[in-house]
Amino acid sequence: MNVDTHGQIYYTQSELVDLLYRNPTLDISAFAVTDAESYNASLQSLHLDWPRLTQYEPLTISIDQFDQANQSTWYMPDQYKNFDIAQWVLDQCNSEAELQRVGQELLLYQERNLFPLLCYLKYLVDTMNQNGIVWGVGRGSSVSSFVLYLIGVHRINSLYYDLDIEEFLKG
Repeated sequence: MNVDTHGQIYYTQSELVDLLYRNPTLDISAFAVTDAESYNASLQSLHLDWPRLTQYEPLTISIDQFDQANQSTWYMPDQYKNFDIAQWVLDQCNSEAELQRVGQELLLYQERNLFPLLCYLKYLVDTMNQNGIVWGVGRGSSVSSFVLYLIGVHRINSLYYDLDIEEFLKG
């Protein structure tokens, strides 16, 4: 298995054959392969109605363009797409220290154009709460974000534990 700079997963033919040896019922049509043409041409010349391989095609757009395109296609109700996440997070603050920390973090999120991600996380947390879905207390460097704590992504108060936001949003 290989992963390109955009996060696309692809296989060589020999890697796919190895997977088939381990699992003969594997649906190979779900895999992108570097050289699908020769296999697909063989199927056609033999008149076989077997699953075709998908040709791996590297993307020609920048990582930023790729991220923007993917963020614009997330399933999220319009009320969340148009949600003023910055104001909502600021409204959750109960002290001057919290306001300062949220202000600092929101600037970092804004610099990285991550407000759509914060809106999506708000939608995800609300949906999980409405459906009684349980998730973890917190994991990795994300627990250093007080904004994510206020949204409900994790349950670790980074102000209480004096965790630096730079651990999560490294420059």
